Amino acid sequence: MPKIRINDELEINYEEMGSGRPIVFVHGVWMSGRYFHKQLPALGQNHHSIALDLRGHGQSSHTEDGHTMATYAEDLHAFLKIKGLSGVVLAGWSMGCMVLWDYFKKFGDENVAAAIFVDQSPSDFKWPDWDFGLFDLPTLVHLMSEVQTGREKVYRDFIPMLFKRPPPAEEVEWMVAENMRIPAAIASAVLFDQTMQDYRADLAKVTVPTLVIAGGMKDKMLPTESVKYVHENISGSRFSVYEESNHCPFLEEAERFNREVDAFVGAL
Repeated sequence: MPKIRINDELEINYEEMGSGRPIVFVHGVWMSGRYFHKQLPALGQNHHSIALDLRGHGQSSHTEDGHTMATYAEDLHAFLKIKGLSGVVLAGWSMGCMVLWDYFKKFGDENVAAAIFVDQSPSDFKWPDWDFGLFDLPTLVHLMSEVQTGREKVYRDFIPMLFKRPPPAEEVEWMVAENMRIPAAIASAVLFDQTMQDYRADLAKVTVPTLVIAGGMKDKMLPTESVKYVHENISGSRFSVYEESNHCPFLEEAERFNREVDAFVGAL
């Protein structure tokens, strides 16, 4: 797969298919662009579909520094500029949404025609005034320690929690292998940075046409109501719930997801 050199220390790995309006997919924590393997060929029939690996993830450079949402957003901005992309649809999943919110904070809608946010709340931390957080500080510190000392077990326990129905064993294996590409020090560092973010006040900075997608499974890892908060605080956004999905609608209900994204982008 091709790589784009951002600077002397960083190359961003990516995969692309098709032509037309660019749709750039940004993955979640510990993941990689490979998670969008069901989107690139399908959406590449009508659009220019692209999935990248954030720094430290997948096959991009495992730099020692820069593992913050703000730096990832700067990397994304540089990627779009070097690649010569404009009128882009930015599609974030999980932590990838946070990267996009930081992009809008710093760069506004520069080069961006629309946004898609897939199953992420504005914060994963249990702030006193935020009931939808996943982690309090002791839980976060414990998980960071577990990542440092036995991250493969963490991933094997974590991946099935992303789905309403456990994926086949062979799919779990490639996902674990992909997650294991990220060094332990980076894995714990980025987990901390993304968890401590709070984008509630920044959602209004998204001023382009927006589609917000949430898994609708009951008792899911990330409550559907927390994703609906994103929709309610981005003016004019559309909200779509996938009842048969947990945290990965683009994998769990891929055909519907691809049809909806294709229609959304085609109508711009």
